[in-house]
Amino acid sequence: MKQGAARHFVIAFLLALFLYITTYSFIEHMRQRKGGWQVTFASDSSGKPFVTVVQNALGIIDLQLRFAGEEIAVTNLQHTIIFDRPSTNAPFGQIIFIDTTFLPGTITFDFFGHEVELLPRVLIVNKQEVPWRSSRSIELRPEEKLPMEVRKRQRKVTN
Repeated sequence: MKQGAARHFVIAFLLALFLYITTYSFIEHMRQRKGGWQVTFASDSSGKPFVTVVQNALGIIDLQLRFAGEEIAVTNLQHTIIFDRPSTNAPFGQIIFIDTTFLPGTITFDFFGHEVELLPRVLIVNKQEVPWRSSRSIELRPEEKLPMEVRKRQRKVTN
């Protein structure tokens, strides 16, 4: 009787292990299949910053965000980060929120007072939805920045 019961436990354990590994592998594949946002932080020879966004699985290629009236100390910067795991470091700007649970996920940046949110469905710039279109350049002007009190309020909510 003991040998028969042990056999049933071993078979049940192997079946549970097989189901666990199969389910885990499937969920991980679904979570990572589209890959993360590829964001290139760059500046020209005079230190004017811009960001290029690419997400091949969504068909988003070469969308540029330019920050009029802004300047950074580093010239000719070209640094690409693939946001496929939580990260809080960026060459310029600040990452306010990041969720990489199911890629590409959601990332919210504060660039010189402009809030930029990368979502699979839409790009949100300063609380305004902007449809994704490849090979496009969007210039963000100083007068479009969110007021400081709105930005402070948001940080309290997300922190």
